[in-house]
Amino acid sequence: MSRAIVIVLDSFGLGAAPDADRFGDTGASTLGHIARWAVQQGRPLHLPNLLALGLGQAAQATSGAWPDGLPHTQPARAVYGAAAEISFGKDTPSGHWEMMGCPVPFDWGYFAPAPASAPAGQSVFPPELMAQWLAECGLEGSLCNGHGSGTEVIAQFGDEHVRTGWPICYTSADSVFQVAAHETHFGLERLLDICVKAKPIFDQARIARIIARPFKGESGAYVRTGNRRDYTTPPPGETLMDRLLAQGREVHAVGKIGDIFAHRGVSRLWKADGNAALCAATLDALDACPDGGMVFTNLVDFDMHYGHRRDVAGYADALEAFDAWLPQLQARLRPDDVLAISADHGCDPTWPGSDHTRECVPLLFSGPGIHAAHDLGRVDTFADLGQSLSHWLGVGALAHGVNRLGQ
Repeated sequence: MSRAIVIVLDSFGLGAAPDADRFGDTGASTLGHIARWAVQQGRPLHLPNLLALGLGQAAQATSGAWPDGLPHTQPARAVYGAAAEISFGKDTPSGHWEMMGCPVPFDWGYFAPAPASAPAGQSVFPPELMAQWLAECGLEGSLCNGHGSGTEVIAQFGDEHVRTGWPICYTSADSVFQVAAHETHFGLERLLDICVKAKPIFDQARIARIIARPFKGESGAYVRTGNRRDYTTPPPGETLMDRLLAQGREVHAVGKIGDIFAHRGVSRLWKADGNAALCAATLDALDACPDGGMVFTNLVDFDMHYGHRRDVAGYADALEAFDAWLPQLQARLRPDDVLAISADHGCDPTWPGSDHTRECVPLLFSGPGIHAAHDLGRVDTFADLGQSLSHWLGVGALAHGVNRLGQ
């Protein structure tokens, strides 16, 4: 019986989506701009294994141009294309849920940046919700209370946090309330507890995720740890993961997949810190996954370490490292297995600011059972991925998406 392996290269966009102007992202292109930068540095990207799966054609279907410096490779045994998103947002949960057949047809709540005329230090969070949360947690106050980058806020407020015991609260253009605290001085379990308490309170503002952001270290050298935890609103409808579990199949979630789906539709969690460790955990999960099951991996470093931090060189290196590892995964596939590689949004490291970018994403299918190349061009929804895998695994049609694997 077939198995499915889904690898999400978190934030690996291929170029501006048709509605990118609505988000101020016209012209964004995560792959395109990284490839151009690499050529300018005299070190063109080396992605032979992804190109063999149709990455170049998928990028061309998105932007009309082949990525700079990448050789023109014609895939022999892959189904490849690019997918636009129909969910209203460009956030992590919406992208993943749509991939699994459950688009998000509504707007999340967001915290708007404070206007330039606002007094310095004015909170962007609703005062009544913050007062309710602080009282329930027994906290006297919080720090930052605005938009910011995770590494920057702990550098700026870390010392005051250690001195006062107040958590550092911040947000971004995503629908998210993030809480950073020192694992030793504040306590990891205490941080997780106050984030659990925050979820029902901020549900009142339709906030998609509460994220615990623990860090460690001393003054001037604070670093985030791998103990991040996301508390996410459950998907609003059935996903492929739900369907698989309902039919007695297994879903092995690697990395933050479990958190993204509020631990619904998951048989077993595989946690690891960093892309290399997550790739190794994917191989372990695949070894443990029985016939008819699915391994679902999120490689978060592309987004967290390189996209949001606008680190073009780091993103380029991480892409090449993944490409070099890919044959190890391919060598583990059984005759009926199918591998899907995609992304949940863009995060162009050359784009202004530090937030996600509204882009099309790769939709690459391969495996021993795919015997010929097929160019999909650009399709209308990420949900084609889930629908295709649902048919491949024989669990029936989902409510959204088109089967692109011809079964």
